[in-house]
Amino acid sequence: MAGTISDIKKLEYDIHKYSSYSSSYLPENIREDNPANQTSRWSSNTNTPPQFLILKLERPAIVTRIKFGKYEKTHVCNLRKLKILGGLEEDRMMLLFEGGLRNDSVPETFNLKHRTNSGELLPIKYVQIVPLLSWGPSFNFCIWYVELLGIEDSIFILSNLRKYNMLREIEIVRLFLKHCRQQGYVRAFNALQEETGVRLEDDKMTELHEILVNRGDFKKTEEMLIDFIATGLMDDYLARQEYKPQWSLQLTPENEPRPGRRGGHQLIIDPQTSTIYLYGGWDGNEDLSDLWSYDVRTNRWTLIHERSEQLDGPTPRACHKMVYDTSSSQIFMLGRYLDSMSRTEENINSDFYLYNTVTRTWFQICNDTSQVGGPQLVFDHQMCIDVDKQTIYVFGGRILEPKNEEETTGQYRYSGLFSYHISTNTWTHILVDCGHPSASSPHVESIRSRVTHSMLFHHKHRKLYIFGGQRGKEYMTDFLIYDVDTNELSNMTPEKNNADAKNVPQSGFTQRATIDCEKDEIYVLTVSCLLMASYPKALCSVVPALLTIFVLLSFQSLSKEKERRDLNLNSFWLFSLTKKEWSCVYKSEHSNGENCYQKNQSTCHEPCPRYAHQIVYDSTNQVHFLFGGNPGTNSNVRLDDFWVLRLEKPNRDNILRYCKYLLRKQEYEEITKSDPLAAILYLQTKLYDIIDHSDPVQLKEFHKLASLLFKSDSCTAAGGDGMEPTSLLSHSLSGGGGGGSGLTCSNASVGSASAGSVGGVGGGGGSKHKQPPSSIDDEDDRKGEANQAKVMRVESPKAVTTEEADTSSISSMSSSDCSSSQANSSQSQTKAELQDVTAPSSRVLVKPAMDATDLVAPGMGSVKPDATSLSATPSTSRGTGAARNRVADQQFELKIRRCLLFNKLVDLLPESLCQPKKNISDFVLL
Repeated sequence: MAGTISDIKKLEYDIHKYSSYSSSYLPENIREDNPANQTSRWSSNTNTPPQFLILKLERPAIVTRIKFGKYEKTHVCNLRKLKILGGLEEDRMMLLFEGGLRNDSVPETFNLKHRTNSGELLPIKYVQIVPLLSWGPSFNFCIWYVELLGIEDSIFILSNLRKYNMLREIEIVRLFLKHCRQQGYVRAFNALQEETGVRLEDDKMTELHEILVNRGDFKKTEEMLIDFIATGLMDDYLARQEYKPQWSLQLTPENEPRPGRRGGHQLIIDPQTSTIYLYGGWDGNEDLSDLWSYDVRTNRWTLIHERSEQLDGPTPRACHKMVYDTSSSQIFMLGRYLDSMSRTEENINSDFYLYNTVTRTWFQICNDTSQVGGPQLVFDHQMCIDVDKQTIYVFGGRILEPKNEEETTGQYRYSGLFSYHISTNTWTHILVDCGHPSASSPHVESIRSRVTHSMLFHHKHRKLYIFGGQRGKEYMTDFLIYDVDTNELSNMTPEKNNADAKNVPQSGFTQRATIDCEKDEIYVLTVSCLLMASYPKALCSVVPALLTIFVLLSFQSLSKEKERRDLNLNSFWLFSLTKKEWSCVYKSEHSNGENCYQKNQSTCHEPCPRYAHQIVYDSTNQVHFLFGGNPGTNSNVRLDDFWVLRLEKPNRDNILRYCKYLLRKQEYEEITKSDPLAAILYLQTKLYDIIDHSDPVQLKEFHKLASLLFKSDSCTAAGGDGMEPTSLLSHSLSGGGGGGSGLTCSNASVGSASAGSVGGVGGGGGSKHKQPPSSIDDEDDRKGEANQAKVMRVESPKAVTTEEADTSSISSMSSSDCSSSQANSSQSQTKAELQDVTAPSSRVLVKPAMDATDLVAPGMGSVKPDATSLSATPSTSRGTGAARNRVADQQFELKIRRCLLFNKLVDLLPESLCQPKKNISDFVLL
């Protein structure tokens, strides 16, 4: 019976190769898991790279996971950074994982990449572990134990090897097809495609190439792109774009009531009516018990009541938590903070309230939840609600005890994970804190509780997500997942787990979180700042539940150890629950000034650093609202500023406008060469309509386009002036830049028409192209060779000039860079031809006349010459030859520019529909 992906087992391996080892710490030691033995490990004899271990499996297998065992104590030689590679051959391996280990005694297991980009299983025989950094930077690397997990069933592996080899063969053929189309080998292209039955790309892409590049039918191309966008072919590209956060101060009329300054308050939102509710907090002098509502649609605050205790509601409080039940329009409230003087036996009770927003009445559900199976009085805990199952979850927080008991023990106690079933009014203690007396029992499940963390409920995944927090002096960076249906607790491990703090958001006080169940994304805003005061109430944190977008917003403050932060630094992070990886969206410094603490903060472009603030998300309008907090400058100062955060991405309208701009820009540039009067009309209508004239960057580009009208091909009439004709192959596409270096090698830019129009004549016949060979010095020869190498392999829409890249402010558009290997291979291939071009006898490499089949693809190299084109041009016909050559050059340039445009457009479409990103030249080095 063939195995399946679920038949995972331990795989046997041998130590195939290693970089070094020290003393008795042999590589073979990693095969035995002995955490109590300090010598049971491999240790390199240096930390100088490259250091590695290569493991060889007994037979090819699908390796899905790798487990690292550890020593029973923390160790400075543990790997803080490492990467893992694998493959069927030891000299051809691909990256399977990159991340790091925590410096503790807990074994860690990581998922390895085990599928190809097309989704097929990937068999490997060799696994290479490459240490990059130890926890002690100056120490050698050590690995204690390695276990490989996967599938090695012979029949199953053989079947997948056949699939893998078949897909590999198809990809090789596609690379050849792409190469043939690039080079203009039409008959070879057709023969190979007919023989193999392999298609280079989807028929839509082939049609797009034919219509745009070969025919130059811009109207039909625009119609095709409109259809592509309408059918969602560019939605994946839009989804991959980064969010751009936009903060704005939400001002309300001065003569209308609004909440005062406070911190440690609570905000929740009714997503159905877009109504925000605010309760309580600490104003710097006393606890509050007022309840406010804010109508998002009318931008108005309403004071529901000033003192809830007078209406059978809760007493004044801060550091409490609330959740909103959309099915009953009720607010549930639990917890509060008490200063040490108020912690008496009669005051320390965990009262539990609900507020009905329809009848506007309070009801005390329970005077003390600890007496009915619920949590003790806590603060800095978190609450979420599962509306479908009518269950509230409460996790973490510090348990408040009478003053004398806390002083006696000197240690804080933390609350575990509880659930409250609304319909039956019953509490369940799901997981106890690891410090609870019962946690040592093998029959009791426990969890490391904490304060100032974040917890959210994903109603589609049916899971709780818990991130960060603090326990004692330890800042916690783990990401816990609790499945509410299976009661399974797990730790999410990012695919690119990196222990380096620079690659993950820093932990801190008062994290704020919301969840997008549709996009499965996490966004993290952190503000590192130096705050001078640390008042207990400032440590309160809140995570509103029932938010549609999971956004973690963490304003970091001074820690309890009075750690100093270097700068006031705002940073916005994204965590993809699908990809399991972090990425930083933006970073910006924020300077605290007097105006940051005034009611009018119009001079600030974002909220000042703070803690004890609150934030909620309005899923209807897709905006966040932030209110108040503690700026940390004075123990009695609190904020009452009200901010709106919008997370913006390009949409279909943006990308359609961008595509139209690219097409119309190219069409306009072509018209200017043949009919300047028609170009003026086109500029005033088609291009004028698509430009955002309020955008300085777009307006500048529009002016550049207008300047093309003053550039003409009149200088190309100098073809009979006695100068030798110069093939475009030995020059850049752009006439500007002095030496014509619009196309350079690795990471350079392919000169666009707009760039060429600024520095010189864009086209094949500019004056820079008419210098006699004797005027070109050795340095220019070398530049010309490098430029030709790029002309031979024009591949990528990213390879544009900086100025042209600026025009993409309509929508961020990018693609892969041209590889330097392309330039190197092309340069060596055409060096002799270049010498012929610049020789006095002037051999031309381009046919006197070209049809559409001679140039059909981007990245084209030299056109295949025939015997006639390689012969020397007689002096009596030099003028006629120059004219023919000039026409050929212009046609060549025209095709190249259309090919560049085609590549830009293709980069916006799904990769599965398009030609391969790589080229044969990437694998050929001479």
